[in-house]
Amino acid sequence: QVQLVESGGGMVQAGGSLRLSCAVSGTIFGINAMSWYRQAPGKERELVAASTSGGRTNYADSVKGRFTISRDNFKRTLYLQMNSLKPEDTAVYYCNVEARPSYYPDTYVYWGQGTQVTVSS
Repeated sequence: QVQLVESGGGMVQAGGSLRLSCAVSGTIFGINAMSWYRQAPGKERELVAASTSGGRTNYADSVKGRFTISRDNFKRTLYLQMNSLKPEDTAVYYCNVEARPSYYPDTYVYWGQGTQVTVSS
């Protein structure tokens, strides 16, 4: 069974930094896109940053220049380096992975349990 475990969330003052990690465990035959989403209270879940298996990345406009997504395919771990944090970055951050759990070509989307990031002003 594929599981995603996030870590690295916490509370930080505005202007500070945090680094989130997402470790993928279980039987995996291949990983395609890996992404970070976030959901603030009363708001819909939104894409923060994504990384394709080919190495392409894309970011939400609100985090461009401040956040960096990276992945270690050998360790099957996704990272999100967050710098110059703002109070509006406060949210639960979720890891999202598109992966192939078997020999067959079907891919599935998996979600982590979420990690809270709180930025105080």
